[in-house]
Amino acid sequence: MTRARMPRPHEVAAARRDPRLLRALSERQFDDAWRTRGVCQSVDPETFFPAPSEPADAAVALCRTCDVQGACLAWALEVGDCHGVWGATTPRERRAMLVAWRGQVQRDGEAVEGAGPPVRDQLLTLVPLHTR
Repeated sequence: MTRARMPRPHEVAAARRDPRLLRALSERQFDDAWRTRGVCQSVDPETFFPAPSEPADAAVALCRTCDVQGACLAWALEVGDCHGVWGATTPRERRAMLVAWRGQVQRDGEAVEGAGPPVRDQLLTLVPLHTR
């Protein structure tokens, strides 16, 4: 297993301008039933969880055609999901977006309680215990 690193400042700055993140911010509490309308409903779930050595291009391409990709990405960022493809983003992209997301949600005055542990704590859970 590889160690997930903290996103660099320039990656977080780029994530703040990413149209996918901006869409997720605008659609984050828009639709509770988004899962029932996702393009992913008609595709093998394994497509969205490729092995680390496999490209995620097929899953990202499918997500880009989906009408609910903003709500999907918002959900993944809200729960801190760092695995698989969600809302046309890879886990690496979401790590930077997660930092930007938490900062924006806090600025908007929403409660971030229940959003999970701090990003660093979440990333450390991905590191095997024997390497810490």
